[in-house]
Amino acid sequence: MPSAAERTRTLVQSTCSAVLLLPGSPGTHPELLVPEARATGPDGEVFLLYPGDAPPVRAATHAEDDELPVVLELTDVAPVSVPHRIRGRAWLCGRLTRLPGVAEPGRMMLRLEVGSATVDDLWGSADVTTEDFAAAAPDPLHGHETELLQHLHAAHGDRLRELASLLGTYAAGLVPTRDVAPLALDRFGLRVRFSAGPEHCFDARFDFPRPVRDVTGLRRELHRLFEAARA
Repeated sequence: MPSAAERTRTLVQSTCSAVLLLPGSPGTHPELLVPEARATGPDGEVFLLYPGDAPPVRAATHAEDDELPVVLELTDVAPVSVPHRIRGRAWLCGRLTRLPGVAEPGRMMLRLEVGSATVDDLWGSADVTTEDFAAAAPDPLHGHETELLQHLHAAHGDRLRELASLLGTYAAGLVPTRDVAPLALDRFGLRVRFSAGPEHCFDARFDFPRPVRDVTGLRRELHRLFEAARA
């Protein structure tokens, strides 16, 4: 399974939503705290792009010693329609500083030096150290996951339903199969949500024999998985 640091790094470098929580500004409109873009540097720092007059920029400008303690909150929502669509959240705590002259006119690049992180997702909850976060790499499929899950959901619902046969007779009898949707995908496997409504759902994880490296390897493993379900 992916480590907590890898899962956190994947969320940071994915397209999931992010909002910067500032001290002493509970009334600030959330949309004003959402970065226009974000990226991760080689030492694990996170770069956040904002309009030059955004609240985070103003707060960082007037911070004592030019350092502002903040929390970057990330929320991961499943790209297909399923009950309970939030797949996970992560929180990166650290100090924010400005990087004048890096962004285009009218914009300001901010640097978040990560001090600690926590992830709470489909795998569970865990703390992540600064060193582990900096050393981790995002899942190699993260840039394709949304498109792949939406394709599986739209074009291969029947094949997904057949995966229930791999759960065993007892487990398959307990799984509601009115609705079946692919919930998450990474180099280690596929997670599917079987449901008969919001109060009656069940997740099943189908692990690959070995981690895949790219989309080509993923297609091969998915084909093998679907063929095993039909055998």
